[in-house]
Amino acid sequence: MRDETLQKKVGKRIQELRLLKNISQQDLAAKCNFEKSNMSRLEAGRVNSTLATLNKIANGLDVNIIELFKF
Repeated sequence: MRDETLQKKVGKRIQELRLLKNISQQDLAAKCNFEKSNMSRLEAGRVNSTLATLNKIANGLDVNIIELFKF
């Protein structure tokens, strides 16, 4: 249960940062070499992301990976 909550928090934070930077979900997915549907699942907290995946997202958002955990 606790991990699921963390997944949702990280997903919500990714979405928050993406919207702050005015980047569409499609554009962020493309920057990360992901399908849009995968980005959607990540933001919804339905998948447990690897550190490598989170690092790609942080790079796509042009932020330090630690920013994904500031909630």
